[in-house]
Amino acid sequence: MSTRSTRARRATAYALLLALTPVLVACGSDEPTAAPAAERTAANGDTFNDADVAFASDMIPHHADALVMVDMTQGRDLSPELAQLTEDIRAAQAPEIEQMADWLTAWGEKVPETSRDHVNSHDMGSDGADMGMDGDDLAMLEDADGSAFEDRWLTMMIEHHEGAIEMAQEEQESGLHPGALALAESIEADQTVEITLMEQMLDG
Repeated sequence: MSTRSTRARRATAYALLLALTPVLVACGSDEPTAAPAAERTAANGDTFNDADVAFASDMIPHHADALVMVDMTQGRDLSPELAQLTEDIRAAQAPEIEQMADWLTAWGEKVPETSRDHVNSHDMGSDGADMGMDGDDLAMLEDADGSAFEDRWLTMMIEHHEGAIEMAQEEQESGLHPGALALAESIEADQTVEITLMEQMLDG
């Protein structure tokens, strides 16, 4: 075979490869992508999807866990800053639980039980994001006094807030229901501010 013939064939093959490259790239990038959750319509006309259901179903027990921690501050001699924070958390999260429960009921979904329904068990497990504490953590918190109690409480609540923020961000990425999306945005914003405040209280 002549050198000229070999070069010609190589040139032809190279040209063919260039022509096919866009097709090959397109095929190679055809990776499966997660389909958005299907839209559903409730009897009351609400439009929502599975992400909205998961958000409400997980955030209800997660909020309830926070309220159990707030309940544990009752009757203790707290710093004014922590006392105000606990009231702020209760004032925000108790109505949010009711709102999310109303959504789930309207959507024909089950409203989950929470740790507040079984508060005497000290079982803080939930179906939501891991709040980073268990019965032993709570027992240690309950046995602590004074500044040791406040420091442990703040540390645990910061971790809890971080879990809530992750859940809220997931809802904003995948949810559909306007009210749930607005609540998720509010939770992320408010609890981010509270984390900063609690970190300052720990450093103070």
